[in-house]
Amino acid sequence: MESIIVEIQPAKVIRLREKLAAYLELTKPRIAFLLVLTSAAGFYLGSDKSFHGVLFINAMVGITLLAFGVATLNQVWERKTDALMERTAKRPLVIGSITANEALFFGVSQCAVAEIYLTFLVNPLTAILGLIVIVGYVLLYTPLKTRTSASTAIGALPGALPPLMGWTAASNEITLGAWVLFAMLFLWQFPHFLAIAWMYREQYAKAGILMLPVVEPEGKITAKQIVIFTVLLLPISVAPFFIGLAGWIYLIGASLLGIWFLSASINAARAKTNEKARKLLLVSVIYLPLIFLLMVFNKI
Repeated sequence: MESIIVEIQPAKVIRLREKLAAYLELTKPRIAFLLVLTSAAGFYLGSDKSFHGVLFINAMVGITLLAFGVATLNQVWERKTDALMERTAKRPLVIGSITANEALFFGVSQCAVAEIYLTFLVNPLTAILGLIVIVGYVLLYTPLKTRTSASTAIGALPGALPPLMGWTAASNEITLGAWVLFAMLFLWQFPHFLAIAWMYREQYAKAGILMLPVVEPEGKITAKQIVIFTVLLLPISVAPFFIGLAGWIYLIGASLLGIWFLSASINAARAKTNEKARKLLLVSVIYLPLIFLLMVFNKI
């Protein structure tokens, strides 16, 4: 009997680890980290004279739970289309390592706890913005992906709220600086997501997801939008200097980062190749944390 028990126990441990790993994958931790980073920057920039450490920790916990919950519910909704694309075919819900009901309970629980946490341990305004994220991303953007290419613009609205939530967590108000952070993340999302959409346009088409490169295979409109939104991002990205939020170091750094981002966007728009789109995607992922960290470093 002892030998049987010894043999069974490691198998149980392995299954538990696989289950936990699957739950972790549902939360899309890399994306959540990027969003929480912008929230943390928003909190610091929205703090007036004193930085409240406990409030900061509570805000980040709440926003992290919210990001995890929204990511989980997104995968619950998209599990059928995920199964049709190579890039998402190994997600937990697709391969069956977690059931849809388990993931639904996990996602709803995280969102509910996040909203309660933000309401009572941060402030109601931040909780309201969190609710907008849930409704906008899960109930509007996600189902609209198979209905209209305008879903990208719709999803960019709740997608741009994390730094605004960080700001309101610190200040309990929405001022000009908060709107600038919101606008920066809103505009950044277009070249970022259009680069992804171009790279995986064939897979999106197979799954019936109407990204712009699927609707317009020639890529002319996609190319124009990539450049237009990056150009619009340039003046917004330097606005923190002109509204007294950041100093000269930020202005110089943001200008250089903006030119680099624009160059990658123009190259991707001209070439219309997966290689250049991938390069743009990499640049966008590096650009975002750098510009927010630079703003924090050079806050006035």
